[in-house]
Amino acid sequence: MQAKHVMTSPVITVTPDTPVPDIAALLLQRRISGVPVTEADGRLVGIVTEGDLLHRAETGTERRRSRWLEIFTGGRGQATDYVKSHGTRAADVMTRHVITVGPDTELTDIASLMERERVKRVPVSDDGRVVGIVSRANLLHGLVAYRTPQPRTTGDAAIRETLLGRLGDEAWIDVNHVNIVVNDGVVHLWGVVDNDDQRHALRVAAESVPGVRGIEEHLHRNRFVE
Repeated sequence: MQAKHVMTSPVITVTPDTPVPDIAALLLQRRISGVPVTEADGRLVGIVTEGDLLHRAETGTERRRSRWLEIFTGGRGQATDYVKSHGTRAADVMTRHVITVGPDTELTDIASLMERERVKRVPVSDDGRVVGIVSRANLLHGLVAYRTPQPRTTGDAAIRETLLGRLGDEAWIDVNHVNIVVNDGVVHLWGVVDNDDQRHALRVAAESVPGVRGIEEHLHRNRFVE
């Protein structure tokens, strides 16, 4: 799945001259946590998020920096904070470095990007212009809509072969330490695991095989591993 399959489009945007109170009202009204800032031609120039409006003079929440810190920074941080807390337009408070993705970006890459950059949404840009936005909620929508095409696995032997094939590609388990017996669709897991994470992963792997009716564990912890 790619960004274009789950993104919200058209995108709610504001201009650099949009007043800050209007942006706050828009976020509340639309129940969104951020809004891209675009020029008249649709070119992306920034984004305003809830975090950008967190420290405001109107609510008495502006950031107070240590005077000692300002001595070493030359007051640059203080000036930036002042603009953020007192600025009246989107251009004053917006984050200018915007992380974007393209319409064909895979959802796996977007999820990793959000986690790495600690952001909740990313604009989808095509030739410098915003065509959509992907939020964490959009990723969940993709999860709900997605159904993995599963070949029909019939018979105990086929279930066992499929499961062993999947586990053979995984680095977290040595299939030589695990024996799998399938009887009437019930997978019996025998052998030794190093920890409870491996135990859990084995169960998840077995449950994901079509045709499995149940799981029976007969696994033991490796006593030589702490």
